Amino acid sequence: MHSSAASIKAVSAKAKPLTGILTVPGDKSISHRALMFGALAVGETSISGLLTGEDVLRTAAAMRALGAEVEGKGADWFVRGRGVGGLREPADVLDMGNSGTSARLIAGLLSAYPFTSFLTGDASLRNRPMDRVIKPLSQTGARFISRAGGRLPMAITGSSLAAPLSYVSPIASAQVKSAVMLAGLHGPGVTTVTEPAASRDHSERMLRYFGAKVATSQADDGLYTVQLAGRPELTGRSVIVPADPSSAAFPLVAAILVPGSAITITNVGMNPLRTGLFTTLQEMGANIQIVNPREEAGEPVADLVVKHSSLQGITVPAARAPSMIDEYPILAVAAAFASGETRMEGLAELKVKESDRLTATANGLQSCGITARVEGDTLTVTGGKARPSSATPIAVNLDHRIAMSFLVLGMVSDGAVTVDDATAIATSFPGFLPLMNGLGADMREIPIK
Repeated sequence: MHSSAASIKAVSAKAKPLTGILTVPGDKSISHRALMFGALAVGETSISGLLTGEDVLRTAAAMRALGAEVEGKGADWFVRGRGVGGLREPADVLDMGNSGTSARLIAGLLSAYPFTSFLTGDASLRNRPMDRVIKPLSQTGARFISRAGGRLPMAITGSSLAAPLSYVSPIASAQVKSAVMLAGLHGPGVTTVTEPAASRDHSERMLRYFGAKVATSQADDGLYTVQLAGRPELTGRSVIVPADPSSAAFPLVAAILVPGSAITITNVGMNPLRTGLFTTLQEMGANIQIVNPREEAGEPVADLVVKHSSLQGITVPAARAPSMIDEYPILAVAAAFASGETRMEGLAELKVKESDRLTATANGLQSCGITARVEGDTLTVTGGKARPSSATPIAVNLDHRIAMSFLVLGMVSDGAVTVDDATAIATSFPGFLPLMNGLGADMREIPIK
């Protein structure tokens, strides 16, 4: 597992024009949920296109530890669930690795069972805040013991008499919303979650697909409300996981930036709450065509045809942040090659991701000779040709998206770009380097002696 594995540097030099048709790994958010909802369903759930990165494999292992049968056969995965309320006490600590999604959603799940469970994770995850789920879940009667600041390791003693919750979340967070919904599945009555704006709705869509009653509404002021009827019978389903739009972002931006490029990325998830990056790049002048739109397991998907484009700097409004929160590092790389300034507003959430992504992005760009500054929760990047010194490795702090973003930067830089640790990339995008090299990149790993 990458948290204890030896570090491996990676270097990326100027790329040839990118060409080809590719599929990026399956959507991470949907992969986690397919395993969890499959474990809570009656009968068998078959999953094709599951992301087999380390984060999702942690969720698979946790569902096994809670009594579900989870098996991968070739490209397909099968889950035999135990029904809502049917999970059993795990015999050991559940290690979530680097996966905040696993930790927060499974905390919601475990809060509805009258046994004690223990969650931990790697050094990065043990420093990420869990208070945002502990606070609402405690209102169901569950008890939590954690380190200072609500950090892992954490003990959860759930309550089988979970009261239906009506929770008003101070932040738009799919993880908080999903954790409360997973608790609410197990209790009688209707659980309600209200957010200041709509966060990703993968849980709502997939729960409906598995047979739950889920109602959603959005008020004129942006307030988004979900109502979930408790104790449904979920039925095993066939799930085709779309390609992750957050992973598609890396070859997509690379093709926009590398002269002469033209690629097609197939079966990309086009959930409107996830496509802020595509909208933003189109506003900047990117040539992205959306073709062959269709629906899979309640989720919209399409193919993206992407060609090299000249970009103009724009202001990206804070209201768009929830639909592209993971994509700001790679957008900042695109902004480095746009004419003029790009202002990205409302990025407070980036400070509590796998690393402080806001600071890491700005520092990395500055070390590559690009003008970037953080003021409050706004990142401003001044475009111009990047001329990084290949002598300065970018510090990625176990953050897969920072690593991949700066490897893309190296593809269009005068000097090569080195990242100090590429091992974390496997959490979301196994095979990233060979896939990019197959399109025309020049990336290689350098083992650290």
